[in-house]
Amino acid sequence: MISKSDYIFGIRAVIEAIESGKSIDKVLVRKDLSGELAHELLAKVKEYGVLMQRVPQERLNRITMKNHQGVIAMVSPVTYHKLENLLPSLYEEGRTPFIVLLDGLTDTRNFGAIGRTCDCAGVDGIVIPERNSVSVTPDAVKTSAGGLFYVPVCRERDIISAVRFLKESGVKVVAASEKGAQDYTELDMTVPVAIVMGSEDVGISQEVLRLCDEIATIPMLGNIGSLNVSVAAGVLIYDVVRQRNHL
Repeated sequence: MISKSDYIFGIRAVIEAIESGKSIDKVLVRKDLSGELAHELLAKVKEYGVLMQRVPQERLNRITMKNHQGVIAMVSPVTYHKLENLLPSLYEEGRTPFIVLLDGLTDTRNFGAIGRTCDCAGVDGIVIPERNSVSVTPDAVKTSAGGLFYVPVCRERDIISAVRFLKESGVKVVAASEKGAQDYTELDMTVPVAIVMGSEDVGISQEVLRLCDEIATIPMLGNIGSLNVSVAAGVLIYDVVRQRNHL
């Protein structure tokens, strides 16, 4: 659960937080908020690319009954990175990039579990989209056992753009899906690689699947047709570790 210390209340306070570069997960704004100061806030949100959501007064009141003035900012426990900055730095350090992308993942516990695995396996970065996705909340950090403090998390406009950028940068993008025809152990993961995991209910979107270089599948030998996404991620992530340790 997010504590009151993870929120900033009031229009002016939120504007100052944005201008200071504070890492904000999203700004909740009352649906009918208007006025000169509100206009200034909306301009800052747009200028700095902060995620904003219009909500009813009741939702804001559930968070706090203090004078929030119709605006509450949810502060992220981490500073988000940009993929366009992270990837070049990995190449400059002589690393073989290893990235995990989460396409539409919405369950905080799954996100935390994947974050923990990524840290343990030495993954270089996690990519999430801005909208319709998990984000780094205190609950996610707790579930990750602190792993999300150590693995850079890039919050990009969308996964499609991130996949295109990775491919243009020499990274092989592998989708994990039961629709794949190739066993995950048969793929070469010793090269720069990015693994895409889908949402809990519908998996990876068709647009993203079409862009991926390979589609890997994990053999299912029992009665259930798929693994939990965090378990499936662990299987593929540690096969990258296995392959690279045997170079």
